[in-house]
This record gives sequence, C-alpha cells and structure tokens, in this order.
Amino acid sequence: MSQDTASQPESGDLERLAAVRCDALTGVPSAPRTPDAWLFARLVAAREVRGELALLGLSRSQLEALGARHFVGAPSEGAQHALFVANAEHAAFAAAMHGFLVSLAAPQADPGDVRCLAAIIARACLRPDHLWRDLGLRGRDDVTRMLERFFPEVVARNAEGLRWKKLLARELAQATGAAPGPAPGCPGCEDFGFCFPAGR
Repeated sequence: MSQDTASQPESGDLERLAAVRCDALTGVPSAPRTPDAWLFARLVAAREVRGELALLGLSRSQLEALGARHFVGAPSEGAQHALFVANAEHAAFAAAMHGFLVSLAAPQADPGDVRCLAAIIARACLRPDHLWRDLGLRGRDDVTRMLERFFPEVVARNAEGLRWKKLLARELAQATGAAPGPAPGCPGCEDFGFCFPAGR
C-alpha cells in the first residue's frame, strides 16, 4: 500500500466527516434545516471533506451566494479554478448539460439554486461512478428527490427506470440532435457494461 493510499480516509470515515460537515454548514442542531439546505450542504460537504471543492463546478461567487441562501457556516476556500475542465469535449458536454437542465427547471425553484445544481450535476456526469456516488448522496432515492424538486421533467422522462446518468446523457443527446451515448464518466463505472452492453 502506498503512503498516499494509506493516508486517505476510508469511505465510511468520509461519510461521517461529510455528515458532520453538513450539520455544521446548516447549523444543526441549533437551527432548523430545510430539505434544500440539507441537499446543498450535503453536495458541498461531500467534496469539501475530500479536498475536491473545485469539482462542484461552482465559481467562488456562486459558492458564496449558495452559502448565503442556505448555510449558517461558510464553505472552505478552494473553488477558484472550478470552471476549468481540461478536456474540451468534456467541457462542452458539461456546458450543454448545464443549459439543458436549466431549461427544464421547476418554475418555483430559486434560479440561483437551479444554476448551481445544474453545474454540480453536469460536473458529476464527468466522473466515473453512479450519479448518487459522484454527488456524494446516500443513494438513488436522494437523486430522484433532488430531480423531482428542481427538474421534475427529467423524472417524468425516465419511464424506463434508467440509471440517472444514462438518462441525462440520452435526453441531452435527443435535445441537441447528437448521437445517443454515455456521459463522459460512464465508461469508468462498474456498471458500464450493464447500461451499455457491447454490440447493442
């Protein structure tokens, strides 16, 4: 085992750290916590405890505004390079996904929250795991509730019960006239062969 690997917290430790940080951001137990505050605190905390705050895809001003809307504590520094994606194809996908999601936003949702969440989801689609894990959530049901709240049309389009990242990539392709295919992060996922069987 390398020294770098040995110094990395285990998955369960990261989960506990994220839960504690989520509570700190939202002021629990001394302050009431709304479902939206929990969601955004969870998304931020999951990346923050890994030192990966920039992977959210939010600018510093977006992160500060998000915190002002939902948090009693402030997220740590580290988002100044958040908007840069080295791979041009991935950057184009993330920008297109962001615009696609914003276009499907629930009318009652806060526009700033919509833009932040669209950016976070778009960036998560670049990473190689199930969407709920890439977002730092507890399971697929958390993703479903999040989408129902902010992007209900996306949920309505998933009549086949597809994995969320696969569904998002398919719907974006249909909306833009592109050939359907996996999201950039899909090939690295353990279930890539299940979602995209060879020869089909």
